[in-house]
Amino acid sequence: MAAFSSLRASHGFHLLSSSNATTSIEAKICVSISFSANRSSLCRSSVIRSELKSSNDSSSDDGGVPQEVVRDVVVVAAEKSDEVLEARSPLDFGSSSGDGGNGKVPSGGSGGGGDDDFGNRDGEEEEGNFGPVLKFEEVMRETEARGVSLPADMIEAARTIGIPKLLLLRYLDLQASGWPIGVLMRTCSLLRDRMLADPSFLFKVGTEVLIDSCCATFAEVQKRGDDFWAEFELYAADLLVGVVVDIALVGLLAPYVRFGKASTSTGFSGRIARTLGALPSSVFEAERPGCKFSIQQRIGTYFYKGVLYGSVGFVCGIIGQGIANTIMTAKRNVKKSDEDIPVPPLVKSAALWGVFLAVSSNTRYQIINGLERLVEASPVAKRVPPVAMAFTVGVRFANNIYGGMQFVDWARWSGVQ
Repeated sequence: MAAFSSLRASHGFHLLSSSNATTSIEAKICVSISFSANRSSLCRSSVIRSELKSSNDSSSDDGGVPQEVVRDVVVVAAEKSDEVLEARSPLDFGSSSGDGGNGKVPSGGSGGGGDDDFGNRDGEEEEGNFGPVLKFEEVMRETEARGVSLPADMIEAARTIGIPKLLLLRYLDLQASGWPIGVLMRTCSLLRDRMLADPSFLFKVGTEVLIDSCCATFAEVQKRGDDFWAEFELYAADLLVGVVVDIALVGLLAPYVRFGKASTSTGFSGRIARTLGALPSSVFEAERPGCKFSIQQRIGTYFYKGVLYGSVGFVCGIIGQGIANTIMTAKRNVKKSDEDIPVPPLVKSAALWGVFLAVSSNTRYQIINGLERLVEASPVAKRVPPVAMAFTVGVRFANNIYGGMQFVDWARWSGVQ
């Protein structure tokens, strides 16, 4: 079970000069766009380098251009109508932390919303994916029309680079949902960022929790038999820890939208944070325009998520097994029986959970994410969305059965059970 990119902003480009120098500036821009005779191509991009230099001997009334300004202007032209659709300076997008100015918005780490920038990866979608990018004034107009206040990190993103229309409308709709979804969307950035990136995130979490809980309950009833209710506390402890693990396994691999500011630290911790922030959420995360991942990054993601999974498994193992051992010891102090099984070793059991999640669960859920991505992107699933939902239920059910049997084998091999 399972953590988008630079955005093409508003139409038009804006020169960083005063209005009284407009005539002089425009006279110094030379735009040359060549269109191919092949009319089957809808549009082409022409990158034009324009240099605006001050003139010492200018005697015009507007005073000329006061300083040298060098800018890159990207002009997207539509061949069909010979109309310039968009021109915008990449300076409006900034650059990734320490990347030397690649036209991307800085990215960050864990999707928590406080330290990360909306951009560079999961938010870096072209207009064809998330719709046009709304400027700050347009965002405020849309939110005021609905009587909604945006979180601080979203307001900052709207001021600096804008917010894609689809993501804004998705947030406005979700925060207006009934309890508890609406409240969580407004207060929990971890959930909000993942729901904006993948509206089916909660369905996947719910599916995982429901399947795992049902399978665990069935197994506990079969194993404990007549003693099930007498040992209900042990079952409840196992079930609670299992729910936490299920949520973590889905959430850690889920894509998410990033809002906030990237770390500007030049120290070792800052470099590590930027490196981890550049990794995909999962090994098989889809590439998008302006959002590419190298083989090294995907391999790095596998081991990084393995560390996270292992940490979750060890901590949950300590808590879950600790509760179980405490209950078992307390009961045996009251009433001893020759049929009592030995109390499992706490640290060794927790270590088994950590290794199992880091190796087995990490591998299986990376594959599941990749398969779900393929199905969701298929023409059939796009025409009939329940197909993707049915696949999610089926593949996660099979994974739970196989994972449960594999854990029993690992526990026996390790001597824990």
